[in-house]
Amino acid sequence: MEVSSTTQAAAQSGQATAATQPPRNAISSDFETFIKMLTTQMENQDPLNPIESADFAVQLATFSTVEQQVKTNDLLTSLADRIGGLGVAQLSGWVGMTARAQMPVSFDGAPVSLTVEASAEADNAELVVRNQAGEVVSRQVVPGESGTMEWAGLDDTGAPLPAGTYAISLESYRGDELLGSKDVIVHDRIVEARNDGGQTILVMAGGQEIAASEVLGLRETDS
Repeated sequence: MEVSSTTQAAAQSGQATAATQPPRNAISSDFETFIKMLTTQMENQDPLNPIESADFAVQLATFSTVEQQVKTNDLLTSLADRIGGLGVAQLSGWVGMTARAQMPVSFDGAPVSLTVEASAEADNAELVVRNQAGEVVSRQVVPGESGTMEWAGLDDTGAPLPAGTYAISLESYRGDELLGSKDVIVHDRIVEARNDGGQTILVMAGGQEIAASEVLGLRETDS
């Protein structure tokens, strides 16, 4: 089928109509424009080379498909907005809970309860404390077994460490052989929960930030 001035006239008619409407509604609300285009094609077609009826059917099917796709996109956008609102409501449930996770320790001078996990083959272990610069500020020999312990926040000389955030890990040994190192588990209260790039980020009372996926357990905060 040859492209004639008929098609150009129809296209110009459609463009003129579309230009007067907002871009977002141009496809989904221009069914009447499409009918006008078909009518123009039929009125101005070459009598010696008429447009095949199958071509009309193909154009109609194509337009309907695009129109349905636009409606589907609008529906998905609406659902995304609703799900986003639900996500905020769900995030509010985290705030005020106490989370159990491997995270830095916020130290304010008071002893901190830690849960340590030693290797099953260890016969001794060391609690290694690093400051925010990554420097080791304390090494404390502890039993090579898993459990809960109180960390007093002292350096190697027995003097209290400054208030701040510390990364604490447990190094497991068998004799002098290092078997592995694992961050300690800490309990802290959640004061903020936010959605950051599709990931839920939790902010603790001590200022630490962790992903919700890193939380090992939740409990009601002791009053």
